[in-house]
Amino acid sequence: MHRRWILGLGSALLFASLSCSSFAVDDDFIIVQSTTSTQNSGLFDHILPKFTEKTGIDVRVVAVGTGQALKNGRNGDGDVVLVHSKPDEEKFVAEGWGVKRHDVMYNDFVIVGPASDPAGIAGLKDADQALKVIAAAEAPFASRGDNSGTHKAELRLWQKAGVDPTHASGDWYLETGSGMGTTLNTAVGKHAYTLTDRGTWLSFANKYDFKVLVERDPALFNQYGVILVNPERHTRVKAEKGQAFIDWLISAEGQKAIASYKIDGQQLFSPNAAPGT
Repeated sequence: MHRRWILGLGSALLFASLSCSSFAVDDDFIIVQSTTSTQNSGLFDHILPKFTEKTGIDVRVVAVGTGQALKNGRNGDGDVVLVHSKPDEEKFVAEGWGVKRHDVMYNDFVIVGPASDPAGIAGLKDADQALKVIAAAEAPFASRGDNSGTHKAELRLWQKAGVDPTHASGDWYLETGSGMGTTLNTAVGKHAYTLTDRGTWLSFANKYDFKVLVERDPALFNQYGVILVNPERHTRVKAEKGQAFIDWLISAEGQKAIASYKIDGQQLFSPNAAPGT
């Protein structure tokens, strides 16, 4: 009996030791709530291994729309948010859900559509005017419809155009409620126009005969920001590891890693973190 108790105690201690070791390994990660565009573009696959190699910190990305990413951050379901809707990001920080917002990088939005261009928007300089022409022609337009940063940018353009496309929802205005990749696939399948970030567009493999038809309007500028979720609101936030990720992203090394990500020689994101922030 005594020998059996000793063996049992030894097994229990070994199990506890292994469990603690496993926990230590499993705990050496952070969760980043981010946009589908950063994931779909392939950027994270390019830069995260560099960060992990330097720090030993694994990064697990939850790719959702900006609105959902910020909501998840408010719920404490992540350590860092990396999104692209500056007014919403500033509100997130002002309400105390985030510690500080940092510019990280930018690219731009483009309006893409079939080569046949049924509404005749190719070459227009103003994105809102292009949407107005699409609405007048009742040409199919695929919208993410998911409260993402891209969706919010699209809605601002519609508002500027003086058009409420939701009145045509299910007719020529197609709301997917999905990420950028799915919405692009819907657009191609329905021969519909759509607004997309350039990074996702460049990495999108199913282009068929689709082309960029409207671009370079200043209103299509697409800024990304990064924020540490406030550990005073959620004690489970891994503030030290999350801040290490942010510090790396906005450092010269992280900015160089972002700039080095290219597809067919084209740079997908331009780093613009302010030095010393």
